[in-house]
Order: sequence, then structure tokens, then C-alpha cells
Amino acid sequence: MGSMLLAVIYLAFISLGLPDSLLGSGWPTMQNDFGVPSSYAGYVSMSISFMTIISALLAPTLIRKLRTHHIVTGSILLTVIGPIGFSLSESYAMLFLFVVPYGLGAGSVDSALNNYVAKHYSSSVMNFLHCFYGVGAMISPYIMSLALSKAHWNEGYRWTAYIQSGIMLVCLLSAPLWKKNAEADDDSEEHSAGITEALRIKGVIPTLIAFYAYCAGEATCFLWTSSYFIGTKTISAQTAAAFGSLIFGGLMFGRLISAFVSNKLNDRLLIRIGVAVEAVGILLIFLPFESYIPAAVGFLITGVGMGPVYPAIQHMAPENFGRQNSAAVIGLQMASAYIGSTFMPMVFGHLQQAVGIGIMPVYLTVFAALNLGFLEYAYRRIEKG
Repeated sequence: MGSMLLAVIYLAFISLGLPDSLLGSGWPTMQNDFGVPSSYAGYVSMSISFMTIISALLAPTLIRKLRTHHIVTGSILLTVIGPIGFSLSESYAMLFLFVVPYGLGAGSVDSALNNYVAKHYSSSVMNFLHCFYGVGAMISPYIMSLALSKAHWNEGYRWTAYIQSGIMLVCLLSAPLWKKNAEADDDSEEHSAGITEALRIKGVIPTLIAFYAYCAGEATCFLWTSSYFIGTKTISAQTAAAFGSLIFGGLMFGRLISAFVSNKLNDRLLIRIGVAVEAVGILLIFLPFESYIPAAVGFLITGVGMGPVYPAIQHMAPENFGRQNSAAVIGLQMASAYIGSTFMPMVFGHLQQAVGIGIMPVYLTVFAALNLGFLEYAYRRIEKG
């Protein structure tokens, strides 16, 4: 039963990744249909992420009061409603009616499952978990690319919602698995820390800043990779939409590798290696080749480097800050992550309009440096006690 439950958890993380890359892949075409500037993608992304921040901050309370299974099923339902709403939108303004369920569906399930796996499973399982997020995020650009070539961008959102509905049904039917694993499912602990208490723990605040920086770079790649190829290379919109999956494919591959080695290497070393690999990928993107191939390889390598960072930070939470504090800390980490996801892609949207989208590798370098720097500072704070 334990392995079946783990399979359901992995499937839920595929559903978490599926909606995330649709906007970046479809935006070059959506922008033309709505008649708005390219930077307006940032406002949609920001609004989705803002709702996710609210959801993540509510997660510790939900985890204390509800079973993880209930949080997961309800959240996936919201991520069915959001994409369906996007598919029905006939104007740019209509999108903002559906960013609420779109965003709220992500934060709580992300926090709940990360907390559950961090407490009950190894670093290897955590990396596999986030590898499956990469599977979902990598699939949806191809769904959007297929929709653009065969129908319209609306169908990309609609087809994704159908897949989400199937995953939600599986999660609903998995209720007996969660009940039979009640011994492991202690997410409703009455004495877990609150948000305010967690913020006072040494090392938490620099970890939050580091997570913010990591997700700022990651989300910028999610949203602007396809546009980067259109703005700097000679390439069709359909091909550029498919190239939006490069960063997600890299993330998945990086986490797959980490899953096999993480029990031999500690989380901190995995992060250091990951940032070094990320730097190599960013350098390839930066080099001024006329061909799109080096940049494509660069985005793939950047994703590989980013791969272990997110799961390693999450998996370290119980060890670094105590099991009783992990739900609150992970909820804060998720909120911090989504603050980066909310504002930094939008900031980049305005920046690239002013100076050109070719500035993207420099932008990514800044956040990679902030991520590693603040994590190293957090480690020292934790060790000093």
C-alpha cells in the first residue's frame, strides 16, 4: 500500500506542474489575440503567484486541520477550474477572473506534499517527487504546441484541464490508501509551530531570501524562454512554444540524477553542485551564437542545475529547523518562493521591453548568486545555533 500511495503522490505532483508552463508557451500567440504588449504576461503570472502566496501562507493551518489527501484533492479541483476558465477567456481582462482558482490550487498542495515527504521519506524520494513536477511542466508546452498547430491556444488550456480532471479522479479514489497509512499521516499535529514562531528561528529568514531568489530565476525561465528564442533567434512560434519545455526537461533530468545520488551526497552539496551546473548553462545562453542550438542546450543545462535546489531546500527543513516547525517553515518557504515567482518575471518583462530580451542570462546570473550566497549564510546561522 505504501508504494501505491507514493505513486499517487507522484501523480499529484505531475498535476502541480502541468498548468505552470502553459502561459509561457502560449503567450506569444495569446498576446497577439488580446492585442496587448508582451510584458502583460507578467501581470497574469504575478496574479496567479499572488494567489499561490495566500494559499501557501494558509497551508500550515490547513495541514493542522485537514488530512493531506483532502488538501490535494481540493487543490487539484481548483487547477481544473482555472485552465478551463482561461480557455473560455475572450479578452485579456477575463483571464483575471480565473487566476484566483488557478493560483489557490497550487500553494497548499505544494506545501502539504513537501511537508509530508520531508517528514516521512528520504532525500531521494523528495527529488523523485520534484522530478514528477518536471514531467508535468515539460508535457504542457507540447500540449500547447500541439494546440497551436492543430487548433488554437484555448485548446491547450482545455486539454490540460481534462488531464487534471483524470488525476483528480485518481486522487479521490485513493482515499483508502491514505486512511490505511494513518500512522504515517501525522500532518495534523496539534503542537506544530505557527508562522510567527517559525520566523524567529535562526537561519529561516536567509533561507527564505535564498528560496525567493531561486524561484525568481526559475519562474523567469518558465515564462520567458519561448519569448527569448523568438526575440533573439530566427524561429517559428510553434517551435519556440515547444522550446519552452527545455527548462522543464532539464529540471526533470536534474532531479532524476539527484534522486539516485542524494542518499550518498548531502542536500547542501547537491545545491552547490546544482548552482555550478546552472552557471554553465547560463553562460551558453549568453554566448552570442547566431544558431539557436547553443541557447537551447544552455536552457536545458540550466534546468539540470536548478533541478536539485528546490527539493533539497525543502527536504532540509525538518533537519535544519525541527520536525515540529517544518510545516510552518515549508509554508513560509513556499510563500517566499511565490513572491519571487510573482514579481520577478513581471520585472523582467519591463526590463526586456526597455533593453531587449537578450539581457535574460544576466538576470538569471544575479538570482543564482543570491540563491547560493544566502543559503551559505543560513547554514552558518544554523550551525551557530
